[in-house]
Amino acid sequence: MARVKGGPRAHARHRKVIKAAKGYYGRRKSCFRTAVQAVEKAGQYAYRDRRTKKRDFRKLWIQRINAAARIHGMKYSTFMHGLKLSGIELDRKSLSEIAIHDEKGFAAIAKQAQAALDKAEKAAA
Repeated sequence: MARVKGGPRAHARHRKVIKAAKGYYGRRKSCFRTAVQAVEKAGQYAYRDRRTKKRDFRKLWIQRINAAARIHGMKYSTFMHGLKLSGIELDRKSLSEIAIHDEKGFAAIAKQAQAALDKAEKAAA
């Protein structure tokens, strides 16, 4: 009886890896051994960066809110405290979008936050 070498399966596996390595530079896209390494490493980076992306966007939103709050004479932390005191429950993503696209709306929010801070300050004194 003839020896079965699994040619079709191996070819399909190779083709799957080469397809995943499409767009890579040099031998990484065409040579199976190097393509396997490149695809595995790409998977590790993708897994890691799906988590990192969340952190990066939160940092960006905070920077945008801080810049907009400073235009209205407040720091980020005092602005967020004022929002909490005034009962405005907007997340950082939507606040940063408002800061970019609707300056008047952000100014109104900042005014409410400042009013809540002033009210809390009077109550403490």
